[in-house]
Amino acid sequence: MDIIEKVRQFVEDECQKPTSKYGYEPYTNHFVPVVKYAKELAQELGADEEIVEIASWIHDIGSIMIGREDHHITGAKIAEEKLREFGYPEEKIKLVKNCVLHHRGSQKMELETLEEQILAEADAMSAFDDIASLFGAAFVCEHLTKEESRKSVLGKLENKWNQVKFEKSKEIIRPKFEAVKILLK
Repeated sequence: MDIIEKVRQFVEDECQKPTSKYGYEPYTNHFVPVVKYAKELAQELGADEEIVEIASWIHDIGSIMIGREDHHITGAKIAEEKLREFGYPEEKIKLVKNCVLHHRGSQKMELETLEEQILAEADAMSAFDDIASLFGAAFVCEHLTKEESRKSVLGKLENKWNQVKFEKSKEIIRPKFEAVKILLK
């Protein structure tokens, strides 16, 4: 089994465990779209596709295993340990770890590599593929009314749009963003 498949399987297994903080849904509704967007951007922009794909699979593992708060930090530690366990080269572990550490757009971190920027953008782009989860969080976790939820989701998606910098990223999600603006304004 190659390294990408080992990482993918590890993430899927963690999502399936009863201890998963969010159940299995993040695997299909978040990880899979992030990987899809990241691979497309890596190919288009000439990034290290292996680093990008591994980082995309494992970027939110801290959230799944420990919880959302500081998941970029806990996830980077988990990624480092797991990749070392899989025998992945140390210099590549560092690149993946930095992608995980810097993927959160809300943290306003300085992105140092193309691979880090691609993961951050793919993560932001994936929000447009799972708007139902944004509404679910607004209703269930934040206890918002329908009107408050509409405004909250629109605001979050506008923020995600503003986090995206590559023209290719904007090209990919522009139709979804335009539809969101029509439906939620």
